[in-house]
Amino acid sequence: MQVIDLRSDTITRPTPSMRKAMADADVGDDVFGEDRTVNRLEEMAAERMGKAAALFVPSGTMANIVSQLTHCGRGDEMILGDQSHIFIYEQGGSAALGGIHPRPLPNHPDGTLAIQDIQAAIRPDNVHFPRTRLLVLENTHNRCAGTPLQVDYMARAGTLARQHGLKVHVDGARIFNAAVALNVPARDLAADADSISFCLSKGLGAPVGSLVCGTRDFIEEARRNRKVLGGGMRQAGIIAAAGIVALTEMVTRLADDHANARRLAMGLSDIPGLSVDTAAVVTNIVYMDITQKGMTGQALSDALAGEGVRMLPTGPKRLRAVAQHHVAGEDIDRALGVIRNIMTR
Repeated sequence: MQVIDLRSDTITRPTPSMRKAMADADVGDDVFGEDRTVNRLEEMAAERMGKAAALFVPSGTMANIVSQLTHCGRGDEMILGDQSHIFIYEQGGSAALGGIHPRPLPNHPDGTLAIQDIQAAIRPDNVHFPRTRLLVLENTHNRCAGTPLQVDYMARAGTLARQHGLKVHVDGARIFNAAVALNVPARDLAADADSISFCLSKGLGAPVGSLVCGTRDFIEEARRNRKVLGGGMRQAGIIAAAGIVALTEMVTRLADDHANARRLAMGLSDIPGLSVDTAAVVTNIVYMDITQKGMTGQALSDALAGEGVRMLPTGPKRLRAVAQHHVAGEDIDRALGVIRNIMTR
């Protein structure tokens, strides 16, 4: 049985051109700054984000914690969304490793934090309070239907942060999905960020790796924090080579994933017992809510798996599906047929 795996875009496998680039990579000791392939990838990433420098790290979670540790000291506070990946899925690393105090604000359905809520959350200078140092935004926003944050919103949030002496970090794990969906350069979405991270190992298809981008001084300090977290790598050009292919060959094709996600959402909306906000699906993530009595997210996920379709339960009555480059339009149609059969038995 051919499995259609829609659990996440993290399950993507490297393309043939990535495998060849990895085999042929020119490598050296990256901790000594001598891996020319890593250096080239970092230069490419910085240019794409409109920043002066970049740092290659093993994972998106490390990219985020390195950025937080570089921006904040122990006891400092960061403002972030209550549905953000950093707040929910990264094991409280900012508090555990950095002593950074999180100040969660409610995410709106479009992934934004209300500007007035951000302003109200910034602490005054008072001996009783932690110092507010950092604003964290997520683009696209995973738990808010993969919604991209608009350029004008990023600018307004950045202006507010600068007025109050805050730094801005963008968890841009899927920033290229946002750029493709909005038809803008990724650097425009990063313009008001002091740092931005993005993943190579999701929709871009590389097997491993993320980048942190910012000023040269910021990246120099971030490199120290990468080292203390165990992220200093040696002949890392073998994996960086796949990242170079990801940036040169895999970005524009993200539009195909977005089209397949919309195809899936529209089909799901016609299946009894399911509810999908089709208007919210503009990138590659689809959330579906189960309205049928007696059916749970885990039960539906298990039933689908038995028929060769994999989706991720994210709540008692909710599943997530993520389009990625191993899933074609005909796979979406087959998955819809399986779901319909299960829901109408």
